[in-house]
Amino acid sequence: MSAHPSDSDAKRTIRNPARLIDVVGELPLTSTEQVLCAVETAENAFSGWSAGEAADRAGFLSRAADAVDAEHGDWATLLTREHGKTLREAGAEIGNAAGVLRYYAGLAEQYEQELELNDHLGRRIQRRHPFGVAAVIVPWNYPVILALLMTAPALLAGNTVIVKLPDHAALAVRGILGRLADLLPPGVLQIVAGDASGVGSVLTAHPRIRKVLFTGSTDTGRVIMRDASANLKSLSLELGGNDPAIVLEDARLDDGMITELVRGAFSASGQVCYAPKRIYVHRSRFDEFVDGYLSVADELVVGDGLEADVTMGPVNNDAQFRHVRSLIRGSADGGGTVRTVGRMHSGSSERDGFFILPTVVTGLGQSADLVQKEQFGPAIPILPFESEADAVRMANDSEYGLAASVWSADSDHAFGLARRIEAGTIFVNIHRVGASDVSMPFGGFKQSGLGRGHGFVGLEECSESQLVVERSDLRGL
Repeated sequence: MSAHPSDSDAKRTIRNPARLIDVVGELPLTSTEQVLCAVETAENAFSGWSAGEAADRAGFLSRAADAVDAEHGDWATLLTREHGKTLREAGAEIGNAAGVLRYYAGLAEQYEQELELNDHLGRRIQRRHPFGVAAVIVPWNYPVILALLMTAPALLAGNTVIVKLPDHAALAVRGILGRLADLLPPGVLQIVAGDASGVGSVLTAHPRIRKVLFTGSTDTGRVIMRDASANLKSLSLELGGNDPAIVLEDARLDDGMITELVRGAFSASGQVCYAPKRIYVHRSRFDEFVDGYLSVADELVVGDGLEADVTMGPVNNDAQFRHVRSLIRGSADGGGTVRTVGRMHSGSSERDGFFILPTVVTGLGQSADLVQKEQFGPAIPILPFESEADAVRMANDSEYGLAASVWSADSDHAFGLARRIEAGTIFVNIHRVGASDVSMPFGGFKQSGLGRGHGFVGLEECSESQLVVERSDLRGL
């Protein structure tokens, strides 16, 4: 069985979202029969893979990291062409993906540690045990690093893995996972591609798959949870976010601080799960902040991410393009003040691809769609608040709870306020890509997900706690 089971007669065309006439490549799609075969192959490979030492499995991850580094520039260019993010952003993703492989390889010894107890209760050994076959379902916004944040711990824990590629921006991640699969024993890592309603549902409903790791939308997460319930699968779901940033009255509104929030909102064209998606500013600083924010954001240059001086690319696909444009139009129709900032690069035209200039919206109420919905694009609402209690109430007024941030000159006070916010991660005086590290547990409250990934907890999510016990004396019971 190939590491890439696919139906050569069914393919999806991947186009450059910055130049839609540019075909980046073809993605072979997987038939239902091939998915079923992949599950059987993974199940057969599980006993041999899980019986080995974690240190040996770590060696495969380390060698894969070296392979990624060896072709870093090529992978980054491919990712930019198929995704739209800038070459700088793509290069960081590829480099950090190699770092993820090395990080989890470095946890092998800790994972193998067993706790042995001998006391009046008898001899007991507490250890970790892999699930079996795991399915990893990858999103399109950061496909390479998010794929490896789920796949690397699943493999190190001793599971065999089937990865479903995203519908968009799937070529770089397919290539990198292919390098890893080629290093591994046959059947340990397999790659499939196809629609969520086809390939995805086969995986999430299959009785032989015991673990599903998914990063993506809340709506899809609900479908996965429904499908997986028939077999009581273990689920790790990192879902949508509508992440607030709270700028307190004493915040330092200098260029550095405002640049951080502009970078946070517009990196990867705003297509970041935990990016700032609504900003609340104390009313006494509101006008000052908005003026500064508009000034900094106006320096953004939008265009093809391969151009050296472009700082923001297009959104990735037509559905996302239409969604963000609809929210912007709705904001204007609802009485908001919509300001378009930045400029197009001389080598690009808005007609070439899915380009949306950075958009800043004021004058909206808390119930506006742009405030309540996850825009996942380069449009940011800024709202005033009167008191910190109001700021916390508005921040928590959401079905989501992935991340948030508090900005203050008094970090102790910011940490105290952060404890009142309903989100899995609250940053203080930072809120952008890079603020969360692979070693930091990450996940959401409410409709933003179940479980935690990253760090050692990512390994725990990919394995089960097992107790081996001998009771020598039960007299009197």
